[in-house]
Order: sequence, then C-alpha cells, then structure tokens
Amino acid sequence: MGDKVTHPIAQSTAQFGVGLQVKMSPGSEGLFKSMYEPRGEGVGVRDARPCSPRAHRPLGAAEGDRFDPPPPPLFVLSPAVLACSMAAAVVRGAPLPGASALVEEPKFQELLQRVHSLTQKMLLSIPDTHRSCVQTETLKLNSSENAKLVTMASIIGIPPAPVLKAVSENFTLESSLERMSEGLHLHRSLLLRVSPRLERADKVASLMADIRDLAIQIVKMQKMLQPEAEVQQAPDPLDLRLPGNYEVQVAVHMTLVQLQSFGRDMMRCLGSLDQGSEEDTEI
Repeated sequence: MGDKVTHPIAQSTAQFGVGLQVKMSPGSEGLFKSMYEPRGEGVGVRDARPCSPRAHRPLGAAEGDRFDPPPPPLFVLSPAVLACSMAAAVVRGAPLPGASALVEEPKFQELLQRVHSLTQKMLLSIPDTHRSCVQTETLKLNSSENAKLVTMASIIGIPPAPVLKAVSENFTLESSLERMSEGLHLHRSLLLRVSPRLERADKVASLMADIRDLAIQIVKMQKMLQPEAEVQQAPDPLDLRLPGNYEVQVAVHMTLVQLQSFGRDMMRCLGSLDQGSEEDTEI
C-alpha cells in the first residue's frame, strides 16, 4: 500500500483547531473503516457502495493509497436553543390555569362560540349606535382626543370598566367571567340612564338588548364552572350628573368608547379559551 494521505476535511479541521472527537465501540470501528478501504485486487476498480464517501478520494492520492476519512459532523445545540425547546414543550403541555376540564367539553365550547358571536355583534353595533346618537362633531369614536375627556367622564359619574386580564394562576377563569359580567351590567346601566335624554335612542335600545343577551350567556358559563355560584343581579341605573345636552353627549360618547375597549378585551380573553381557534380577529 502507498503512503498515508490525510483527507482534506481532516486537514481543515486540524488547521482551524476544531476538536472533533468520535467515540466508537470496538465493533463499529471496523465497520466505519471498511467504508473507506478499497475492495478488489489487481484491476484498480473499487467495489464501492453507492453514495459511499470512499468515492471522494483526495487529489494526488494514488489508487492504492490509504487516507484518513473525514471526521463525522458534530451537531451541537446551544443552551439558548435547548432552553427554548424545553420551554415550548412545557407551555404546550401545561393545562390552562384556573380552568377546569369543562372548558374542553363540547358543551362549554359551543357556549363559548355563542358568547364570541354575541360579543362580535355588540362590537359591530357600536359604530352605528355612536353615529345615530352623538351629534357633536368633535366627539369621534376612535380618536386620540378621547383621552382628554376621561376627567369629564369621571365628573359626570361614569365608572371605569373592570380590568380584564389573561387567565393565569393569579387570575382565574372564574374571575375573568365575573368581571365580564360586571362590565356588561355597568355599560348597560349607563346606556339605560342616558337613553331618555337622547333624541334618537332606537340604536341604543338595540345595543342594550345585545348586551343583555351576552350577559345571560356569560352567566351560563359561570354556572357550568360553578353550579352553586350566585347569579349577579343587574344594578340599578347610575345617578349621572347631566345638567346640559353637552354632558349627555359626552356621557353616551364615553360610554360607547369604553364599551368598545371592554368588548375587545373580552374577545382576547375568549379567544384564549377557544380550542378550535389559533388567533382572533380585531374589530
């Protein structure tokens, strides 16, 4: 046999100081070497298997020369990639905090879809309701100027909406549904109080009916999770300070602005419970 020739890949790894080490059992070492050794004698023809690395002989090597095989590739997962993979596996396998097995049952999911549809209907009705009953041109439903009216809304007597959060260990599904119910009753009560002072209240009456239907479905969801839970009664109409028409316009305007924001928060919370939906559409 001729002189020993080092394979170019082995040379490159040694040149750049890449310490690749392969640990093989005694039985596998012979099998590994046989893949690179020539077969057949006297005719200079190699009996190589298809796609064998032996077909790639280094340049300048004679037919009978031996050469070192290229080191096998070494695949290393960085700690960051490994940590992300483990975290993703934990998230996928973790149950929804604060939610019982009822959430995954078909009856609960069917009720959830009904609540989702009614919330969408309510949100879609808000712009038409606003156009029909708010005549003051400076009061726009989706405007950055609405932040300047928060103080006036507080003076009028409009309470802030309950804060909705993502379901977690510190904020259970039961708490989320309770705040949804409180928020719906609050805004229905506000509209009920201001509607007699409006010139056109037909759209407001229709929106209040949608809110009532939605609140009924939320109560059904609460009953499925906690059959012994007490049903929250609708509060009495709030006592708002509405001395003039402008205060009436601001009151109905800020009520609809706040209801729209609250409804969007509801959509996000409901979307996280929907077993058949990956993402939700913003309205």
